[in-house]
Order: sequence, then C-alpha cells, then structure tokens
Amino acid sequence: MRWLATAALTLISALPVTMSLAQADTFKFTAIPDEDESRLVERFDKVADYLEEKLGVDVEYVPVKSYSAAVSAFRNDQIQMAWFGGLTGVQARQMVPGSVAIAQGVEDAAFRSYFIARRDLKLAGDAAEPLDALPDSVEGHSFTFGAKTSTSGRLMPEYYLREQFQQAPDALFSRVGFSGDHSRTIALVAAGTYDVGAVNFAVWEAAVKDGKVDPSKVQVLWQTPAYPDYQWTIRGDADSHFGTDFTAHVTQALLDMKDPDLLESFPRSGFIPASNDDYAPIKTVGEQLGLLR
Repeated sequence: MRWLATAALTLISALPVTMSLAQADTFKFTAIPDEDESRLVERFDKVADYLEEKLGVDVEYVPVKSYSAAVSAFRNDQIQMAWFGGLTGVQARQMVPGSVAIAQGVEDAAFRSYFIARRDLKLAGDAAEPLDALPDSVEGHSFTFGAKTSTSGRLMPEYYLREQFQQAPDALFSRVGFSGDHSRTIALVAAGTYDVGAVNFAVWEAAVKDGKVDPSKVQVLWQTPAYPDYQWTIRGDADSHFGTDFTAHVTQALLDMKDPDLLESFPRSGFIPASNDDYAPIKTVGEQLGLLR
C-alpha cells in the first residue's frame, strides 16, 4: 500500500524520534517457500500490513521461488529481512556479516520433524500412534525430503537417519527425492509417489486441521527430538538504511504480534527473542552434512 500525500505528513510526525526520514525507502522481506505459494502470500501480505502500521514505513513482502532464492535475495540486499528456516538463516548470516536473528516462534525453540508414510504399507505394524523410534521397515522403500536446504524437511531428518541407520539416505532407501516444500511432501506420500517422507510438524498439523490430509490414510511414523528452527533474520545494515534503532523497533513489533488470526497463519502461538547463538547446533549439523562451507 502507499499513503496519500495528505496522510503522509500526519504519519511522519508520529514516527518515533529515534527513527530518521531515511525511512522513505521500502522495507522488504521474504520467507522461505515451505508451503503452497497462495497460502504464503496471504500470510505475509498480512504481516507486511502489520509491520507497516507499527513501523511507519512502507513494507513489502517479496515472494521467492526457492529456499536458495531467499538467501540470494538477502545477500544481494533485495530484501532486508526474511523468515528463514534454521539452515537458511545460518547461510544468510554467513553471507551478510553483522546480520542477526531477532525473533523466533515460541514453537521454534524446540521444533520437530515428522516422518510420515501411508498406513496401508503398515511400516509401523498396527500401531495407532507414532513410534518411539523410526522402524527398520522403512529400509528399501522410496523416500522424499522437502527442499534441499530445509532444516525440518532435510537437514535434521537426514541427521537422524544417519545416526540411527549408519547409512546415507541413498543407501538406505530404494529411491530418494526432494519435493521442494512440506505441502508437496505430504501430497506425494498421500498419492503413493513416495512411500515415506519427512515434513515440518507444524505444516503437517495445519494440513490435518484444514482437512488437506487424512490421518487415517497417512500416518506419522516417528517424530524427531527437538531442535531450533525458523527465525526472523535482519540485515546488519538495516539501521543505516532506515534509521537509528530500526532493528530494535522491528524486533519489538514482531514480539508484540498478538493477533490470533495473524499468528494462526504461521502457525505460531507468538514470537520470542532469538539470537545467532541459538542456531549453533544447526550450524554444526550443516557442516557435518556438507551443507555449509
């Protein structure tokens, strides 16, 4: 949205005194495309409106087609902030020194991945609930990750597969693919294109709630231990572009996001402070798997 000139003077006079008029620039952000694009646009256009009202600057959500495109846009200053996964956040902060993780969802401090499969394959026998460990019966079946640099759809699932089976996924499964996003992973497993897949637990639970997957036909085999995941990361030069203390104002706006409808679209129950140090475990695993230089 853009303000009418008559409204602009009123708004500028109401800006916090610590923020400069350099903020005539548009503050742009993106998000990793971990779900259906229409759902993401609906979600983040609302976030842009919310931030625009809170910050007193033009704010624009810029959709991207891939996880790597989100990181590249951040590196090239085409966007100044992003809703990254754990791994993409680490990648982006390495490329843009001084950039910081400023907020994460309440659920992101202890995030999980689900391994899912069609129930008719009976990979978990007759178990009605997720198992305590991934069953040996997954070996030899086809398997799909999400995006190649997804934390919850690839990085941590591969880490736990290697830890349990002492094999690379290509050796463990008959065929390994990368769906591109969590919604598509669910659809591919439900359709029988792949026997087993790894998904973000929050996307799975939202899909079940929305009636987009039938849990009587597709089951959760196992959930991983907790790890840190999604976060908002902002470029280190944001204050010089948008005014003194701009990063602090953005952080506070995210922490103050209380609208249930807005939070439900993530879905998150709220946002809490985050720091780069929170993602040290992700950096370690990324290096071990050769996904970080």
